[in-house]
Amino acid sequence: MMTVHEVSKLAGVSIRTLQYYDKIGLLHPTGYTDAGYRLYDDADLERLQHILLFRELEFPLKDIKEIMNSPDFDRSKALDQQIELLTLKKEHLDNLIKFALGIKMLGVKYMNFSAFDRSKLDEYAKQAKEQWGNTPEYKEFAKKSKGRTEDEDKLLADRFMLFFQEAGEMRGTDPASFEAQDLVRRIQDYITENLYTCSDKILSGLGKMYAGGGDFTKNIDEYGGEGTAEFVNDAIQIYCNP
Repeated sequence: MMTVHEVSKLAGVSIRTLQYYDKIGLLHPTGYTDAGYRLYDDADLERLQHILLFRELEFPLKDIKEIMNSPDFDRSKALDQQIELLTLKKEHLDNLIKFALGIKMLGVKYMNFSAFDRSKLDEYAKQAKEQWGNTPEYKEFAKKSKGRTEDEDKLLADRFMLFFQEAGEMRGTDPASFEAQDLVRRIQDYITENLYTCSDKILSGLGKMYAGGGDFTKNIDEYGGEGTAEFVNDAIQIYCNP
């Protein structure tokens, strides 16, 4: 038998969470100490494992309770299903990370995850899923990028950055000129061909992101010279809003 403190430490779940699970009828302890502390046996810990796996799969607690309290609940079958769902989730997260690399490629020369710890990366992936997972652009990107190697992705990024080198040579000229507008058209075509259909609306948003400061602006200006990101955005806004 293990105390609530021991289970909390073992499973990485707060004592308050375990108390809440008990309160809603999701995980009742087998017994209590003389002092009134909860005690959990191996069966309780096995149930907790299933709960945590369902939580990793983002099942609502209400649904988890209904599933696990069902008389038809089969722990072995549930574990097989959880393994399958977790495998699918892993594939989905891999796609999201690759998608993030593609988005980053639109404004930054390289992408480096080394500065992120696991918790931040998980949160980023979750946000990306919520924002992009069901969009036509994401689905198109996943289809076009499927099977591409890391080297091929880097080559696409390097080629894309050549547009900013070209833009840097135009700094100080009229962003409405034929040359500048032709450059914007080629940027849009490149994104559509290699990533996803880049509508004028999406392109306009990318332009604002390029000139919005931070890493996007910094990397573009380092590649094409100071003021390049702002010039590209000016040209894009003219192109998208004639």
